[in-house]
Amino acid sequence: MFEKIYSPVDKVKLFPFDNLFAKRDDLIDPYISGNKWRKLKYLLIKAKAENKTHLVTFGGAYSNHLVATAAAASRTGLKSTAFIRGEEVKNEMLFICSLFGMNLIFTDRESYKDKPALFNKNFQDDKDAMYIAEGGASAEAILGCAEIIDELTDAHYDHIFCAAGTGTTAAGLLKGIKKNNLKTKLHVIPVLKNGFFIKEEILKYTPDSAQLLFHTDYHFGGYAKTTPELLDFIKNFIHNTGLLIDPVYTAKMFYAITDLQKQNRIQKHEKILAIHTGGLLGIFGMKDKF
Repeated sequence: MFEKIYSPVDKVKLFPFDNLFAKRDDLIDPYISGNKWRKLKYLLIKAKAENKTHLVTFGGAYSNHLVATAAAASRTGLKSTAFIRGEEVKNEMLFICSLFGMNLIFTDRESYKDKPALFNKNFQDDKDAMYIAEGGASAEAILGCAEIIDELTDAHYDHIFCAAGTGTTAAGLLKGIKKNNLKTKLHVIPVLKNGFFIKEEILKYTPDSAQLLFHTDYHFGGYAKTTPELLDFIKNFIHNTGLLIDPVYTAKMFYAITDLQKQNRIQKHEKILAIHTGGLLGIFGMKDKF
């Protein structure tokens, strides 16, 4: 299942940049999209090695991770279950999960905070069940994300940018940068308020480095929050570049890139790589805002 990958590097024609590129992980797969594919890769290998046949995970009602897990389980002959945060709802994302055979368990927000307890209460005696953290965060996921750097045919970028929710992808990127002895600066854009904790998560897996830079002012109100300014940016960006981005992650990253250039913190002639982490189905959760 994970033997083939299509994730080219495309030049992004965006004023005033001369050398802005995107690593198109959004093209890997329509449902096991972007960094979700990379996070699940080694978890599925682990499941097979441990003879686990049932993937149990967690997410919100518009979680790309749930869609990816459901699709991956279906394609590999595994069962899947997801604990959904909040009241029972029906939407496009959960409809796709159901079609892939995922069992959906809606959970009140207080109970959802203790995910290991939820798993143990329902699946402690199920030897076939495998716990997968929300978003797929794990040491295995970091190994998968580190391969982004290994795939670069031209690794000489001045800057690499990625959006961050848990820090897993960023930790993998930093691991890959160090492994390949690159001088590239890694810019991390937390998509939620008070995102400095993400740096602590990254440092659990990869030692600190002067190459790691955090920009915490581009959350636009918090996780899955937007503003009219961000929505206008998304519409203009897609129209001008032909590259689809989502309001939760990639739009905030590209906005940060353009704003940092305006501040002269990065230069328009420098070679910049933006990691397009996919997850475009999540835009359906905000279609009414546009």
